[in-house]
Amino acid sequence: MNIMKAFHQHRESRIDSRGRIQSSDIRGASTSPEIGRGLHSLSMMAFVVSIIFLTVPLGGCGYHMGSLMHPQIKTIAIGPVKNDTKAPFLSAYMRQALCEQFQFDNSLKVKGLKEADCILYGRVTKIETTGVQEDSSDNLQTYRASEWQVVVTFEFVVVIPGKEKLLVNNREVVGTATFQVMADQAVTKVRGFQQACREAAQQAVVYTTEAW
Repeated sequence: MNIMKAFHQHRESRIDSRGRIQSSDIRGASTSPEIGRGLHSLSMMAFVVSIIFLTVPLGGCGYHMGSLMHPQIKTIAIGPVKNDTKAPFLSAYMRQALCEQFQFDNSLKVKGLKEADCILYGRVTKIETTGVQEDSSDNLQTYRASEWQVVVTFEFVVVIPGKEKLLVNNREVVGTATFQVMADQAVTKVRGFQQACREAAQQAVVYTTEAW
């Protein structure tokens, strides 16, 4: 009984009038060897988890690091692009978009026809322009399209000079864009064509760089 009484007196002496533990007990608890070892273990565990996360391959999440091209294919040339439609300048728009997108992707360096490891040849086979949103004037009696959609279809192959087997067999990609009727409809129409060609070129780059 004397031991229990002394224990309770010692415990009560370390609690102030508001029921709070005195600071000396807190300092003692924070510096105890058991808590120190526990914090050290948690720090080591967090470090190991971070290392595992950084070293796990990202392929399962749909990501890849570096190029998927064959190691011997490092450069590409953009050959002549034909235009099978009646829309003007599509060959130039598409060829420029292909050069820009390959340079942006950076898996293959864009070179001249005589210097490149492979060459892309293609043609614009179709272009469709349709109104997707209408505007009205003259007391709802006259209707005209205020927004247009343009769809560009592009076919291409990628060849390796001197080899019969194609690097990329004949593929078809489609680029879509919308443009609005503004003060200068001709300018916005050209921008719509260029944007559709750019989208088609992005798909052509993906098919080429992931051919292996």
